[in-house]
Amino acid sequence: MAHTNDRETIKRLLTTKGRWAVVGLSTNPARPAVGVSKFVQRNLGMEIIPVNLKGEDVHGAQGYKKLADIPGEIDVVDCFVNSQRVGAVVDQAIEVGAKAVWLQLGVIDEAAAARAAEAGLDVVMDTCPAIEAPRLGL
Repeated sequence: MAHTNDRETIKRLLTTKGRWAVVGLSTNPARPAVGVSKFVQRNLGMEIIPVNLKGEDVHGAQGYKKLADIPGEIDVVDCFVNSQRVGAVVDQAIEVGAKAVWLQLGVIDEAAAARAAEAGLDVVMDTCPAIEAPRLGL
């Protein structure tokens, strides 16, 4: 069965202060992750944690190479990787005990979404916080 986003889940994730691990966030200003993560950090008040191949710091936040390297709890794993690679990121999110996964606009993996939901994670797929927040008046 195809995943359907729940508006209340989206609203709760966007309004509950938390730690967002942003996978695919690097210092490349041409990438959508840069602007969206800045929106999540500044407009929604979330702590962002960049996760990228080099472990680069972004927006004043310490970067890491993988989710397992991040100390402490992760509330949301925000996925800026292509659909073919997101399943592995979702599996890592489950392994580290994240509370939710957010697959960005155009990132779709029904099987990964189902695995996350079965593991008890909230799942949002194929949309963006910078789109959903204004829709909700945030």
